[in-house]
Amino acid sequence: MKQELVHVLSGNTFALSDAQGDMEAEPSAPIGLFSFDTRFLSRWVLTVDGERLHALSRDELAYFETRFVLVPGAASHYVDADVSAIRHRSINDSFNERLTVLNHSAEPAQFTVRMEMGSDFADTSEILRPGPRRPVVVADTARRQLRICHQRSRFTRETVVTSTAPVEVDQRGMTFRIQIPPNGEWHTDLHVNMIIHGAKGRDLRASLEFHRRHVHQDMREDLARWFDHAPQLIAERETLMSAYRQALTDLASLRYTPLSYVDRVPVGGLPWAMALYGRDAIITCLETLPFTPELTPATLRLLALLQGGRLDDYHDEEPGKILAELRYGESAAFGEQPTAFYYGAADTTPLFVVLLDEYERWTGDVDLVRQLRHPARMALDWIDEYGDSLGDGYLRYQPRNTVNGVANQTWRNSPGAIVDRHAVEPPYPRATCELQGYAYDAKVRGARLAREIWGDPGYADRLEAEAARLRERFDRDFWLPHRGYYALALTPDGEPVDALTSHLGHLLWSGIVEPKRADAVAAHLSGPELFSGWGVRTYATGQRPYNPVGAHLGAVWPSDNALVAAGLRRYGYDAEAAQVTAGILAVAETLGGSVPEVLAGYPREVTKYPVQLPAAGRPQSWASGGLLMLLGTMLGLRPCGENLLVNPYVPDGYGRIELLDVPGRWGRADSYGRDRTTRRRVRVGGAAGRRRDPG
Repeated sequence: MKQELVHVLSGNTFALSDAQGDMEAEPSAPIGLFSFDTRFLSRWVLTVDGERLHALSRDELAYFETRFVLVPGAASHYVDADVSAIRHRSINDSFNERLTVLNHSAEPAQFTVRMEMGSDFADTSEILRPGPRRPVVVADTARRQLRICHQRSRFTRETVVTSTAPVEVDQRGMTFRIQIPPNGEWHTDLHVNMIIHGAKGRDLRASLEFHRRHVHQDMREDLARWFDHAPQLIAERETLMSAYRQALTDLASLRYTPLSYVDRVPVGGLPWAMALYGRDAIITCLETLPFTPELTPATLRLLALLQGGRLDDYHDEEPGKILAELRYGESAAFGEQPTAFYYGAADTTPLFVVLLDEYERWTGDVDLVRQLRHPARMALDWIDEYGDSLGDGYLRYQPRNTVNGVANQTWRNSPGAIVDRHAVEPPYPRATCELQGYAYDAKVRGARLAREIWGDPGYADRLEAEAARLRERFDRDFWLPHRGYYALALTPDGEPVDALTSHLGHLLWSGIVEPKRADAVAAHLSGPELFSGWGVRTYATGQRPYNPVGAHLGAVWPSDNALVAAGLRRYGYDAEAAQVTAGILAVAETLGGSVPEVLAGYPREVTKYPVQLPAAGRPQSWASGGLLMLLGTMLGLRPCGENLLVNPYVPDGYGRIELLDVPGRWGRADSYGRDRTTRRRVRVGGAAGRRRDPG
């Protein structure tokens, strides 16, 4: 798209339009009004006296609200326009647009205002090539209403547009024939309800909307509460505070309530990932525990509720496996895609245990840990029973669904993302290095939960022994002494897949790296082959598959870098972590607005400006959460019993930073740091503490 796109969103529902507020579906972008994986409006175009309008200004009032000020004609006519229009758009339980037309002349004026309306009810998965549908359209002028309905067997979706002003309704939209007094105005409110029919014709969104109306009476109040509960950032750099506030705003906007559920969880992000992704949700929660811990309990409970319970090749489901993706669209409903409940991820299951433990460390919520004991043990069992498909002690993946399952079931899930330095793909089942780190971490954390909360010391001893053996075996089989780094993966025959990638940072974050290897690993992460100046590339330069615009073959992901920086600090590489942190913060401060999901891996000295990839989502939950995690890493925030440890290492140029009212089991605590000063550990409310052994 050459022109700017404008969005409003609330949870799972979003509208994407051009700069004038018009929505005309086209194959290059998901333009329209979407909710629960269906496009409910594919055409929404305003004209006055048959003429399209052009934007004078646009005000983004909140993530759920924006306003367009428009005039007819070309730009040269703006100065003498005697009529203008204002579109005030918002999303809550429905899509709402207040349309105001103003007469700027000294005489009464008549206008024909037309809103073209239509829906193709396209599934999100087919936006680039929507399938043919023939919706039933009912125009009701008496009720000022246009109903558009698509039905396929028991799958029914309906768009209902209602006007508050008198209107002529036809099958292609609404026409208002109005007269406005001198210097007067006219307006109408257009409400678009998106109906999802369930059993016996019941609207599945009705109970959801009832819940929202009673729990969240006003979205502004809800947003104000969200900010009140989060820590307050005070920094010498105004751009850092703006980036922090934007990240919190993005996370607020990307909360949604799944159907038949009561609490809000994070979706992936706009525009392609407006659904529950197990990996994205877990990582987002891990990133945001010091800031918005309320996201985590609902996420853990929902993922436990949807945990795999059987063997199902089509959905890649196995007992104990944690969900990868949940979709509600037509292709999922009819099994054309396995995404109604899809389990094609090998990392979500160990990360579920990691999040459960980390949440308890921050909050002290032992009740939730007790409630989720069985799902957590099922997840730990899955690592050994199904994840270790070859019986060699390594967590591997191989798609059960060989037709339309995900080929790479890790966060590097694009085709061709797992290759060696010569562009050779390893055979299945693949044991990527970061999966072993996650499995190790899950076992260590599961052992703590078993010993301290579940009252099962025997199980704890077993998990600790398994973790120790995995760490020893991993160092023996994955380490490449001639390269000075760990292999990207192992083949089924145990041969290392030689490639230098950002996964090294995930290994540090998990604690599986032997201390004697850490110097070499940190040097690679901060070296020019991986570090672009903006952040650590997913794939290092100098290797045949490297591509600076390849999503997982050279691009830079803020979420990836957040884990890298946290891993570096875990092993005491503070300066290297500060370098990574400063690079991503520079991206946020330079671009302004939401943190992009991914940017090109070009060297910073070449581009001078962070280059976003065209398909990058913005906002994205784990990109925005990554910014918060980097801030927490910069300040060295870590729970230790009933205290918050603060160990700041602030990049040069950031001056003094204060983060006030950090929530946790201690209640609320303040933290601060300053660049170019002696960094020392501080325990709020107590004596100084030690850095945790990375093992």
